[in-house]
Order: sequence, then structure tokens, then C-alpha cells
Amino acid sequence: MTSNISINHPFQNDTQWKSLQAGIIELAKKEVLARFEQVIAQEKPDGSLLTEADTEMQKKTQAFLEENWPQYAFLGEESSVDEQEAAMNSDSGCWILDPVDGTSNFAIGIPVYSVSLALMVKGKLVAGLVYDPSRDEIFTARLGQGAELNNKPLIANTAKQALKQCSGIIDFKRLTPELATKLATQCPYSSQRSFGSVCLDWCWIAAGRGQIYLHGAQNIWDYAAGWLILEEAGGYSCDLNNESVVVAKVVKRSAVAATTPDLFAEWQDFLGIH
Repeated sequence: MTSNISINHPFQNDTQWKSLQAGIIELAKKEVLARFEQVIAQEKPDGSLLTEADTEMQKKTQAFLEENWPQYAFLGEESSVDEQEAAMNSDSGCWILDPVDGTSNFAIGIPVYSVSLALMVKGKLVAGLVYDPSRDEIFTARLGQGAELNNKPLIANTAKQALKQCSGIIDFKRLTPELATKLATQCPYSSQRSFGSVCLDWCWIAAGRGQIYLHGAQNIWDYAAGWLILEEAGGYSCDLNNESVVVAKVVKRSAVAATTPDLFAEWQDFLGIH
């Protein structure tokens, strides 16, 4: 967990923190969950899907945040590139929203998707939440104040002590062919899954629902809140170059993570991260 925290923000106050959570949960139930299995999806230029839930959740969330905490800029996945860049460069800090992470699942009736919101101030993630409407689970974290799942402390841990015993959450599609082939042929873990919601991937590692994680390219709205939740839960992460996943830029980043230091070291060693 991060120590020596010096960045002030409204959500160090429990009342405002609970108000933020309640507002996002209410919006997610109304704008996202209510549209589940009633979806018409469009294809975006990058080939990913866009639904009415994405656009309405982003629009309503932005209005909610601007009404209550107008001092922060807003960066949403569905914002324009210029809007995203302007928000990221704001001196006051910015919200980072993925209105529906796992839209491909959402669009075809698979109940594995989430809403992710983080606050970045001075280049540091200071607050984050990921809400899973299908399970009514909310994962939360504040810098230096630990992580929670449904208001109960969340500690990253596992009884599985060796890499070969672990379940991995692995996104093969975005890995290099060489690394994907190595994983497929050598299979260093017990089993592997890919769920389709990056935000939930991070949270489920923090909750021990998988013990190791690998993803080749995710954007800041995909990882921001989940990264902070795993970090504050006591988990470990880096990118494939052994640098921090988090950068205050709208660029895609690789991600490697694990629940415990020993597993993280063994996972890094297998991946050739030094």
C-alpha cells in the first residue's frame, strides 16, 4: 500500500466518498443494468462496440460529477481525442471514466461488465471505484486508505504459493505472437481465463479470483480504478518493461500483476521481466 500521502482531495472525507459511490451505483442501475439484454450495438472505427448504455452512462455521469465536483476535468472513453487530451492536461486533475467496460459482453448478454471511475490529481490516482451491476459488487480504493469490496476490507492474498498452482487471467489477443506461443505451449499455470472486462480483471485479482494477470494493451480508462484497487489491496503490478502501468497519458499500456510478492516474482521471471 502507498504511504506518505500528501495529495488532498474531497474523497478523503467519508461522507463525500459514500455520496460518490451512491451516485455511480444509481446511475449504473438506471443507465446500464436496465438496458442489459435490450441492446443495439454499433461498431466504432477501431472495431469495438458502442451501445446506448455507453453513451448515456457517460453523459449522465459527467453531468453528476460536474454538478457536485466541478473543480475536476472529465475524461471519458467516449470523449473525443481532443477532449481526452485536454482533461489529462488539466492542472486541477481529472475524472477518468469507462462507462461500460466489457461492452462486447454486455451487447450479447454475457453478465461480465462494469463501470469504472477514477480520479487522477497531479499525475497520481487518488480514488477509484469499479461497480459490477450484475453482481451488485462495488470495489473501491483511496490512495493510502486501503481497498474495499462492498464496504469490507479487501486484501490481495491467496493460499496458492506457486505459479503452477495458479489461475491466470490472460488476454492472449493483445500479446506478441512469441509471448502468446510461449504461454500456450509451456502453460506455466494451472488454468487460464479471459473474462472481457479489464476493470473487473484488476478487481478480481485483488479479490483472489485469479492470482496472476497479463494483458498486452489497455488504455487508462481500462486500468485506472482497477490498478489503484489492486495496489491498495496490497497486490503487485508492472508493465512488460518492469515499469509502472500508470502514466498520465492516453496511451495503451501492458499490464502484469499478481496477488503476492513471491508469485509476482515467479510470474515476472517466466515472462522474462528483469
